[in-house]
Amino acid sequence: MTTFFILAVLVMVAIAIWQMTKIFELSQIKTVDSQIANDMDNKYNGYLLFVFLIFIYGITIFSFAKYGKMLLPVAASEHGAEYDSLMLVSMAIIFFVQTITQALLHYFGYRYRGQKGQKALFYADNDRLEFIWTIIPVIVLAGLILWGLYTWTSIMDINDDDDPIVVELYAQQFNWTARYAGADNVLGGANVRMIDIDKANILGVDESDSYAMDDIIVKELHLPVGRKVNFKMRSQDVLHSAYMPHFRAQMNCVPGMTTQFSFTPTITTADMRNDPDVKAKVERTNILRAEKAAAGIENSDPWEFDYILLCNKICGKSHYNMQMKIIVEEEEAYNKWLSEQQTFSQTMASVQ
Repeated sequence: MTTFFILAVLVMVAIAIWQMTKIFELSQIKTVDSQIANDMDNKYNGYLLFVFLIFIYGITIFSFAKYGKMLLPVAASEHGAEYDSLMLVSMAIIFFVQTITQALLHYFGYRYRGQKGQKALFYADNDRLEFIWTIIPVIVLAGLILWGLYTWTSIMDINDDDDPIVVELYAQQFNWTARYAGADNVLGGANVRMIDIDKANILGVDESDSYAMDDIIVKELHLPVGRKVNFKMRSQDVLHSAYMPHFRAQMNCVPGMTTQFSFTPTITTADMRNDPDVKAKVERTNILRAEKAAAGIENSDPWEFDYILLCNKICGKSHYNMQMKIIVEEEEAYNKWLSEQQTFSQTMASVQ
């Protein structure tokens, strides 16, 4: 409701300014009523171009200063550093080109404004200029594309040579379920047609598959630091997207097929919580939550940082609920946690 009132006030202010402008125009008796721009009009428009140029530069600098602290903290996966470097270089090039081109665009708009008695020069072409402003973008874009393809290829290196842990991420409206491959590190077969709610077989795991017997189904994802993880991803209903922002990882979950993604966690949850940038983010968030709690707003308890798995596709009305906590820990703690979980065969036996 507050947002609505703010927008309504802004609209009313805009209308009031427009009306005052019309009144000012009507009050200028000597003003020539012409629809053709004169030299004075062109001059004012040229100055306004510079005003707008200063505005867009100012809003850019303000946004960096004000909202730069909202960016993700350091990447917590092996491939994350190269991913961030590619993003940083790409954005630096974009902002550099944008700064130069916008300055030239607005300057030329003023410098070559219409003036009485001045005729525009017809300038058909210039092969040298055409070559320069064509070949430079080609070289830069080709470099970025090749770097991106190389980075993507290295990120998508899904193989069994590195002794990875195999985990399935199962997406459905509106929650995630994880299935570990168990002691044999091989996931059992599964199909949505095999789902049996009465027997708690919520993922459609093939009960006749021997590889499935030691699979472990959980609602909280634990990962050992420094150990490669191969994710197999399925969707029960619609298109979802497994998004783990702190690991710079994302892969679509497509109904009827299995997609894959792999990464190696490099920072435990405990270590990330001690990162100065993360501690500052948590402090700022908890100040806001304390203010909301004091106002009696629900769900305003203090927040503690956790890695998280999100859905990055708008998959339905409760899309925002689709998240799972991820805990990265030392391998000893991970093994202890895993040993405390029930296997698929134990779960099936307990419901019979």
